[in-house]
This record gives sequence, structure tokens and C-alpha cells, in this order.
Amino acid sequence: MNVSQVEQQLALIMRGAVEILPIKELKEKLDKSIKTSTPLKVKLGVDPTKPDLHLGHSVMLRKLRQFQDLGHEAILIIGGFTAMIGDPTGQNTTRPPLTKEEVALNAQSYIDQAKKILAAERLQIVNNLDWLGPMSFMDVIHLSSKMTVARMIERDDFSKRFAANEPISLHEFLYPLAQGQDSIYLENDIELGGTDQKFNLLVGRNLQKDRSLNPQVCLMMPLLVGTDGSAKMSKSFNNYIGINEHPNDMYGKALSIPDELIYSYFELTTDIPNEELSALKKKIKINPRDAKHDLAYTLVNLYHSKKAAEGARDHFEKIVIQKKIPDDAPEYSLQSGQEHRVLDIISALKFCSSNAEAKRLVKQGGVSLDEVKITDINQSIKAESENEYVLKVGKRKYALLKTK
Repeated sequence: MNVSQVEQQLALIMRGAVEILPIKELKEKLDKSIKTSTPLKVKLGVDPTKPDLHLGHSVMLRKLRQFQDLGHEAILIIGGFTAMIGDPTGQNTTRPPLTKEEVALNAQSYIDQAKKILAAERLQIVNNLDWLGPMSFMDVIHLSSKMTVARMIERDDFSKRFAANEPISLHEFLYPLAQGQDSIYLENDIELGGTDQKFNLLVGRNLQKDRSLNPQVCLMMPLLVGTDGSAKMSKSFNNYIGINEHPNDMYGKALSIPDELIYSYFELTTDIPNEELSALKKKIKINPRDAKHDLAYTLVNLYHSKKAAEGARDHFEKIVIQKKIPDDAPEYSLQSGQEHRVLDIISALKFCSSNAEAKRLVKQGGVSLDEVKITDINQSIKAESENEYVLKVGKRKYALLKTK
């Protein structure tokens, strides 16, 4: 075995990984790949349930990119079929299935954003609707005979729901088998997934064995904790950093994460070299504030540009440190001598998606006038001659109110 080359590849592959099953087989596959100059086939399956990606999604995509950088074949499976089934979310509920049209729209958006991370020219994109769709009912019955109910109940979320006497639909049992069929069809060497996908990945490995195929190695990555420091990153929890977000918003959100998450964000969501991680850990311990700014700058640079990262850093310096409003802040005219309800101004500026959201922000102390928080949803401004006010909505939206 060419130990040095295998170990060099392993150092990058194991970065941030929670578990690799079995690690011995991974080493053997890498050794054979190096000796025969044959790239390994590494697959990642994604169900395009939503059109926007955040840093939580990037963890798996960045791991797939690392395999690309090592010269292996990256396969991105768009779950055109499985997204219409609905995989259990791991939270005791079944994810709602989508229509074929919804999946197609989300898939294109997903691919466009994924290419910000993956090397498009070295990426194979496939859709499991192409091979799962034509399967007959007899094919499905035959596939389901490869798994027992007892084995299915071993899956953590199934076992919890079963113990709590909560319903489990039969189609939920079929989802891991459908995902496993992907592995049979593609004959891949490695499958990537989050820790919540461990059961499904092992099903694919066992199904490959049953077909006398070389079984896949299963590599599990952690679920990225969101900016709130508690729940996994999700739009539903509003604790996410979108990869398409405005540079200023991305920078500001990165600064809001708890100090204890700085290292894992660097490790899982950036390309900082492995050899720099140990020094980074020391810097975080000594000066977490500067390390967090480094993280914010790095993320904006990754998904936008160096110029955008510098602009976002300057924006934060001006707005937060120097307490100035941004140059591009909109102006809103107040009629002299009249009262203007704050909620109406927010609505006119389109700072919130709805009046309900604006009211919620006010109640939470997220709206201020000249740095004084507004707590009354009915508060108005009595416009006096030649007066100016600075309205702040949320963390990063400003407007200059001028009396005319």
C-alpha cells in the first residue's frame, strides 16, 4: 500500500467527518485508486425540497469538492423521485412530498448554487427519477424483500415514533430502499451524508453487497449548528446564513455566531488549509473577536469576491462600530406637521415582508429611532420642520427620515 499518498488523501477526507464506515475499506479503495490511476466514484444525494442553499448544505457539498480536488469522480444525485416521496426528517414527522414541477424548479436553483462550491466541469449530475421512475410494482416488491421490518425499526427516528405509538407510513420504509437503489444503479465507491443519513447509507451498502457489488464506504458529516448556537442550521429556525445572501448580511450573521462555533465553521464551511487549523484554534482562544471577523471575511470572499468581503467589513465598521448609517440607506420624506406611523414607514420602505413581521420586530425590540428602541406598534413620529431621524429595522436595515 502506498502509505504516504493514501494518508495524504485521508487527511483531507477525514477533515470534519464524524464517522467513516468502514475506514479500513476506504484505505483499501484509495490505495487501489492510486495504484491503478482510477478515480473513485463518490456520490451525494440531495432532495431539492427548497430552492435556497445555506451553509448547512455547504458542508456536504464542500466535502464532495474535496474529493474532486483529490482527483475522484463526483456524482451529485438530484432526488427527482425521492423528493416526491418525502423522507422522514428525523424530527418525528414525515417531510411533505413535492410535485414534479416543484422539484424541477428547486433542482435547477440547487444546481446553480451548488456550482459555487463544486467544480462544474468535473461534476456528473444525475436524477434518480430516471431509474426509479421506470421501476414496476414487482421491482419494488422484490427490492423491499431485502429489508425486514425489525431492521427498519432500528432507525432512530422510526424507533422513537414506534415507541411513542406515533404513525409510520409504509412509504417511509421505502425511502431508504429507494436511496439504496441509487447506489446499486451507480455502483459508487463512497456515499456522503449527514449523521442523520447513517441508516440510509448503510442500507445502500447492504443492497450493493446483496447484488455482489463492491460495497460503498459511508462517510457521515455533522449537521452544522445554526447562528443561534443550539439547533441545526435551517431556514425554519431562522438561524441560517444563505450562500446567496447579500455580502453585508452574510458578514453580519457570521459575526453573530457564538464563540464556541467559530472553529467548526472554519473547519466545515471554508477552504482554509488543514495545516492552518491548529494555529487558528489558538487564535480563537486568545482573540475570538478577530477570529470571527476573519471567518466573516472568508465566507463573503468565498461566495462573492475579495472586493465584496472588504466592502462588508468596511460596512460593519461604519455601521456598528462608528454608529453611522450606510451611504446607500434610502431616504423617506415626512410631511411637516403631520404624524407618521412607524409601521406605515416600514411598510413603505419594504423593510419587512409583511405587516405582521414588522409588528413582531417592534415587540422584540428590533426597531429603533435615533438609537431609541420602539416598543409600541402604534407609535407615530410627529414631523417637525427640518428634522431628521435615523430609522433602524432589524440588524442591518437603515433609513434616513427627513421632514419636508
